[in-house]
Amino acid sequence: MRQENIRNIAIIAHVDHGKTTLVDQMLKATDAFRENQQVQERVLDSNDQERERGITILAKNISIEYQGVKINVIDTPGHADFGGEVERVLRMADGALLLVDAAEGPMPQTRFVLRHAIDAGLAIMIVVNKIDKPAADPEKAVNTSLDLMADLGATDEQLEFAMEHVIYASAVNGFARLDPDDGNQDMIPMLDMIVNELPAPEVDVDGPLAMQCVTIDHSEYVGRIGIGRIYSGTIHDGDKILVVKNDGSRAMSQVKQLFTFDYLGRKECSEAQAGDIAAVVGIDSTDIGDVYTDPENPVELEPIEIDPPTLSVVFEPSTSPLVGREGDIVGGRQLKERLMQERENNVTMRIEELPDKTGVEVAGRGILHLSVLMETMRREGFEFQVGRPRVLFKKDENGTMTEPVEQAVVECPGEYSGKVIEVFGNAGGTMTSMDAGTTQTHLEFKIPTRGIMGLKNRILNVTHGEAVFYHTFLEYGPYAGEIGVRQNGAMISMSTEKAVAYALGTLQERGQLFVAPGDECYEGMLVGERSKPGDMVVNIARTKSLGNQRSSTADIAVQLTPPRTFTLEEALEYIMDDELVEITPKSVRMRKRILNETERRKWAVRTGKVKK
Repeated sequence: MRQENIRNIAIIAHVDHGKTTLVDQMLKATDAFRENQQVQERVLDSNDQERERGITILAKNISIEYQGVKINVIDTPGHADFGGEVERVLRMADGALLLVDAAEGPMPQTRFVLRHAIDAGLAIMIVVNKIDKPAADPEKAVNTSLDLMADLGATDEQLEFAMEHVIYASAVNGFARLDPDDGNQDMIPMLDMIVNELPAPEVDVDGPLAMQCVTIDHSEYVGRIGIGRIYSGTIHDGDKILVVKNDGSRAMSQVKQLFTFDYLGRKECSEAQAGDIAAVVGIDSTDIGDVYTDPENPVELEPIEIDPPTLSVVFEPSTSPLVGREGDIVGGRQLKERLMQERENNVTMRIEELPDKTGVEVAGRGILHLSVLMETMRREGFEFQVGRPRVLFKKDENGTMTEPVEQAVVECPGEYSGKVIEVFGNAGGTMTSMDAGTTQTHLEFKIPTRGIMGLKNRILNVTHGEAVFYHTFLEYGPYAGEIGVRQNGAMISMSTEKAVAYALGTLQERGQLFVAPGDECYEGMLVGERSKPGDMVVNIARTKSLGNQRSSTADIAVQLTPPRTFTLEEALEYIMDDELVEITPKSVRMRKRILNETERRKWAVRTGKVKK
């Protein structure tokens, strides 16, 4: 039977298409918002969420009450590094809102999540946002969305449903329309379409309990909290339940607390019925894929596979001469405790202490997946250093070395396609398809994950910033041999002092600088990139020698090119094996692992890098 008083919908969108604003406006359109002061405050506070990063990195749930129907809204991550989240959370939904920009249409990242939604058989409703833009072309955006769905293998039923269920909206202005020019000024048409047209959950309310955990939350007070959809039956606070793990092992447990989603928070309840999404407290060591079922009539559900990590990074306490100046938490013990806490919350990462206790190895799905954790920790006041991300190799059943291979897609103007193919060729990539359109060329490649690192900047350079590039894990494939690394050497500071404009003026002739006058530098820190191979130790504090002779050019100021700045992801992709990224609440610096030049030379001789 259908649970007519519940709708479970996922929101699919590129990172900048206004998901947060749209959901805020949906909440504000409900009766509860107008009547309940607490709901109003929570919705208004949410306006500031997700702004800074501009990307949803974890799937979150909220719920909206409208005309007696509970709408559970499931937010999906927009980036391929968080693909494990996407596949799981879409299991909780029956329908999806495909949110596209009226001027830009569907973006490449939208393709990734939409493919999973189509594979899951969801009914998809198209929401064309930002129709108030001067360059908006809603009709073209709808047609492009339908073409994309067809390209991704949508069924005739899914295409027909999407064609007949289109909403034109402006989330900023708070309106949704059935026609771009009908003059409606509220969100009611969209809420009506969700309630009346999107399918209700098909469940067995009277059957034995079956609930599958798809997301893990964590509380310092109650431990792990399993969140998932109830497929049949009813779960009650205090129930004795059977927990079936992915590997088939079984154990009895008891529900200590039960929550359902209530607007932007959760509310404790005594029971939750089939079709709803619930959070269960009290299941020891619960994990993704666990099935909570009736001990007397157990129900089997398909297990959930989590994508394996492909990259690992070692976190170490900072050994920089500037340690402790910008952050409050610098100790190795606090760093380890924080990462072990993350292991409880974040089941998609593998976090283990190194055997020699010098650091903690964190393995994740990609550079962004790892850098989000680093970004979170630096904002909490941590100072630490990390090494170069390393690809996780595997051996197949024949003992052959394999490595993760990614599918990379580049969309760029046709005149740059040759340069893009050349860049991929140098990074170990193989082109699998090429589709030349009137203005844009669509290129697809298979490339080892090692080759992806640092590739984005090179592609943007050869396409003059006009390319759109994204990639997603494809499979483990044969080891591709040595892949080219950074060719240019680094400029390394020889002393711990502030950079001086006069010294930088002479150094910029030798390459590109990373620091500006007045920046704090220390011995062993990377302050620039040479224009040719081989590292060079430089004096960034050299000043002009002052004689007693006047010069006609003495007052001419040093003309400096602005230094190259690095985001956290770019720094991780840039460094070599003998280098580290130092991360503090205010700075991201790159440095040599061994700071002293003499010690670096001795290490190079010992390891055979140079001859004695």
